[in-house]
Amino acid sequence: MLKTHFLGAAFAGALAIGLSASPALAAESEEPIKLTLHDWTGQLITTNIMGEVLKKAGYNVDYVQADYIAQFAGLKTGDLHVAMEIWETTGREAMDEATATGNVENLGETGMQAIEEWWFPAYMKDVCPGLPNWEALNDCAEDFSTPETAPSGRYLGGPVTWGGFDDERAEALDLDYEVVHAGTDAALFAELESAYQRQAPILLWVYAPHWAPVKFAGEWVEFPKYEAACYDDPSWGVNPDMAYDCGKPRGPIWKVAWSGVKDKWPGAHDAITKFKISNEDMGAMVAAVDLEGKDLDAVVAEWMNNNEDTWKAWIE
Repeated sequence: MLKTHFLGAAFAGALAIGLSASPALAAESEEPIKLTLHDWTGQLITTNIMGEVLKKAGYNVDYVQADYIAQFAGLKTGDLHVAMEIWETTGREAMDEATATGNVENLGETGMQAIEEWWFPAYMKDVCPGLPNWEALNDCAEDFSTPETAPSGRYLGGPVTWGGFDDERAEALDLDYEVVHAGTDAALFAELESAYQRQAPILLWVYAPHWAPVKFAGEWVEFPKYEAACYDDPSWGVNPDMAYDCGKPRGPIWKVAWSGVKDKWPGAHDAITKFKISNEDMGAMVAAVDLEGKDLDAVVAEWMNNNEDTWKAWIE
């Protein structure tokens, strides 16, 4: 499922759902629009919803596996066309650099609000009562350790392709923790499931929208509040010699596209710009896939069936 290839319906497919192919649509390129896929369930759902909607409008669509940050190289050249989830929390720097070139366009918010931060289960406050204050972490490092890291604590980060500056943050804040990166999104949350069942210590990257902070009682660590200067100016913050001595930013999840999309596929550009979905809807779909074992394509199809008025408005 992570790497798939689809050809969109022919333009007559638009008629099958009661839409007429306008002259503008008929004049648009029949080349496939390349939407990027990453390695977490929510992004696969978001991208497949958008791709299926575009196919309903008569476009050809390719789904292309790409690294989250490295994809911007392809978006700048037009080898890739659309990325449906750029998180304010981890992707803002790369997005701003890309849009500043004029070759990548920000198509606005997805409607989802992002949190990505270090997280611990509620039962760990009995062991480390100073939490969620980040300054309590060193006092409890051994309580968060594993045989491989003891006496240092272990922080389980996301896959390295996600960015997020966790290694830099641990160093800048002089945290006595080893940062260990999970290989996949599934591995990250499998460890959380296992630890929670055993009431075992764990400190890890958790994000929202996602089912984990809903299913499990816990809290995000409260680091010094993010400001842009924290990442850009080493003199800012509690460590005058290093950047990244703060928490991660929070905010919208954005959509971006190669700047040529608006001229080559103007109708698709308009539809992608209109795309909106809520944290609640996304969280429910991710839970259906990851917790209930439902097929991702089936979950997307169910959303399409239940929200026809919503997505038709994007392509009318």
